[in-house]
Amino acid sequence: MKLKVFSFLLISCLLHLSYGRIHKLSIKNDKRQYIALSTFGFYKGGFLEVKLLNFHTDRNADNDKFGFSLDKTLNDAMNPYIGGRLDHCLLDHQGDSSMPSNNVGAVFFVIDRKNKLLNINCSSELMNLYIFKDRSQLLSYRPKRDSLSDQLLFSTRNNIQNSVATSNQRRKRNTGNEHCTQNLPLVETKQGYNTNFIIYVATEKEEGLYNLYFHSCPNYVEGQSVEVDFNIEIEERNNENYLSAGEMPLPALYFMMSLLFFLSGCFWVFILVKSNHTVFKIHYLMAVLVYLKSLSLLFHAINYHFIETKGEHVAAWAILFYITHLLKGSVLFITIVLIGTGWTFIKHLLSERDKKIFMIVIPLQVLANVVKIIIEESEEGDVEHKTWLDVFILVDLLCCGAILFPVVWSIRYLQEASTIDGKAAMNLRKLKLFRHFYIMIVCYIYFTRIIVFLLQMTVSFQYEWLDEMFREMVTYVFYVLTGYKFRPASANPYFQISTEEDDEDMDIVVSQCGVTEGLSKLSRISNDQGEEDNEVLLLSKRESSHEYD
Repeated sequence: MKLKVFSFLLISCLLHLSYGRIHKLSIKNDKRQYIALSTFGFYKGGFLEVKLLNFHTDRNADNDKFGFSLDKTLNDAMNPYIGGRLDHCLLDHQGDSSMPSNNVGAVFFVIDRKNKLLNINCSSELMNLYIFKDRSQLLSYRPKRDSLSDQLLFSTRNNIQNSVATSNQRRKRNTGNEHCTQNLPLVETKQGYNTNFIIYVATEKEEGLYNLYFHSCPNYVEGQSVEVDFNIEIEERNNENYLSAGEMPLPALYFMMSLLFFLSGCFWVFILVKSNHTVFKIHYLMAVLVYLKSLSLLFHAINYHFIETKGEHVAAWAILFYITHLLKGSVLFITIVLIGTGWTFIKHLLSERDKKIFMIVIPLQVLANVVKIIIEESEEGDVEHKTWLDVFILVDLLCCGAILFPVVWSIRYLQEASTIDGKAAMNLRKLKLFRHFYIMIVCYIYFTRIIVFLLQMTVSFQYEWLDEMFREMVTYVFYVLTGYKFRPASANPYFQISTEEDDEDMDIVVSQCGVTEGLSKLSRISNDQGEEDNEVLLLSKRESSHEYD
């Protein structure tokens, strides 16, 4: 079974390797109303190049509208156009005054098959956006700007003012006419229609998160279903960097977190080797988990580095990352379930119920990681992309819910044992330990899922890396707290609790590694409790003497 899963993982990696920030997507017999093609954050100097190849439909009506929309937002929340106007096609409502415009702009590219043109129309927020036919026009435009800036740098103050005034007048005169209201050629071939365009972010005003969509307007009409076929190539860059604005710090972030986890793993191994107290197998499994996490982050950083410099990742490093990521996720949930069942802390053998939990959690976790790999390696515009995303969210939530059951069962077992087996102090100590661990797991799930999602929806486009930093820091804190509370040590302050949860006066000091050894002494016993124990002892002696009589 494990071999089959591993083989499937490798095949998935090899067959679904994407091109990083150089997207190549093939659409066949698609009936969707709109297709989300790409989302990318641009800084000044960035550009987006789109090549549409072999576009054709199964219906050749001239009034059918097809084309693209490029929407600008400030964060990763759902685009207001797409989220609020699914009842009709955006290409039919260009320039509609009712469309939202706060911090939002849009550029529309409408395919005119009759006149063989690609018509361009910009909203007022993006009238200064530069649009070119091909890369040669962009390259010829860039040197002019560079030479102009060099000339201004070494000119006098008056010349600078005159040049700036002239350039501003030229920009005001030409921006709307030459860029946002132009028509690009649409070339007809035997396979279909071809066209391409480049969008250049020339000023800081146009910086933002851009969402590229393809629209099929006939499919918005009830009862109509028009199929489209085309190939599309998309390249996105911020100068010489292929990463989105919010992803640029990620390679350094992943490398730093990898180093932090590695040093923490070395410190944990040092504690285990130098410990004079009992070290259990679970402690070594925790060390393996930390090193797997470090390797996963290291390969992730290398993978992002190649995407940053080449626009695509190297297959070998990507496969290494996916393997370590899969192993790390599996070992993490195994470790949590083993601790939650009380293995080596309460019992040395797993019950049938615990084994069933493993039979459920481990396959679900493997499935969740494989689905995540498929999502990362598939294009956003694929038909199956959203389906896989929904499957991943569902499976991940099931895994997170399943790992809580062993902890709940252990807490219930300890509650019952504290009133039956006569070892109330020890059981209550373990009970408090597992209650804290339960709270830690809930917080870990809450912060790494819900809070991270909220950050993605709220932070500005250039700070999208903050959600990844928050996720990794919460994970690190969870690892540290788990290791601290379950470390091999004597007189651990965490285990110094009272025998009752309310207001009791008995203090307990643990002699050996926490939950497997007995208590060394009772430091203080209240007088009332001592008198009650003496009375019970006298009564028991009297009853035994009567029995002998």
